[in-house]
Amino acid sequence: MTSSSTTTTDRDATRARLDEHLDGLAGQRLLIGLDVDGTLVDHDGAMTPSLHHVLQRAAESHTVVIATGRSLGATLPIVEAAGITRGYAVCSNGAVTVEMDPQADGGYRVIDTQIFQPGHALRTLREVAPDAHYAVEMADGTFRSTAGFQDASFGVEAIESDLDDLMGLEAVRVVVHVPDLSPQEFSEVVAQSGVHGVEYSIGWTAWLDMAAPGISKASALEVLREKLAIDSAHTVAVGDGFNDVEMLTWAGAGVAMGQAPQGVKDVADVVTDSIYEDGTVLVLEKLLA
Repeated sequence: MTSSSTTTTDRDATRARLDEHLDGLAGQRLLIGLDVDGTLVDHDGAMTPSLHHVLQRAAESHTVVIATGRSLGATLPIVEAAGITRGYAVCSNGAVTVEMDPQADGGYRVIDTQIFQPGHALRTLREVAPDAHYAVEMADGTFRSTAGFQDASFGVEAIESDLDDLMGLEAVRVVVHVPDLSPQEFSEVVAQSGVHGVEYSIGWTAWLDMAAPGISKASALEVLREKLAIDSAHTVAVGDGFNDVEMLTWAGAGVAMGQAPQGVKDVADVVTDSIYEDGTVLVLEKLLA
């Protein structure tokens, strides 16, 4: 068998899996939660033409919610590039929710923010990870960070601040990054710190996102589901990271990307192809069938 026919066979097998788990949803009024990095765009930030086309079709037929760990400032360019002018975006892992509206200033309005006081968690983490970099995202979308900590996911340039100053701020999200630790080592540091009172998820690197207690992509999506009176069985979520676990569990149908870590695949109802094989396209095509 040639490699091209093998690919076709594999894709047919993926479609068959998706048919089994998503059958019956086409034609229903759906809420579809879509992660960004690794789900809509690859890790170079590129979206394929096929995904762009089917995503616009999905947004016309269903309620599409972009659900990401990115800040609002880093989410809006993705929404704009996707051509989605109506719908919702859940940013900062559930701490900020916006409604897309062409009539609103900038094409969107913020409809919910969840703030918390990060001081205790930051003091605790400083004891066990003194070399960590810290950034605080505030409700207005601005960032303050310790010296030298900038990241594209912030969507804006962070204002340099002392850690003591960061501890006194109200936050929608706190980011902690330890460049010299593996994710496994960092997980152990976080466990040793005994940090509680905040929710956190550790992604591909030694990177910690903290939000208010109980806040996640799933909690924000549930608020939207109730607001829109969509049946919980008619919810679909697609993602590839550990910060998608709650969302995949929450959804009536949780779909993990093919390149997702095994721990993410384990909580999903079904696994599609990877971002590099347009796995999200297969999901949306099935929901539009």
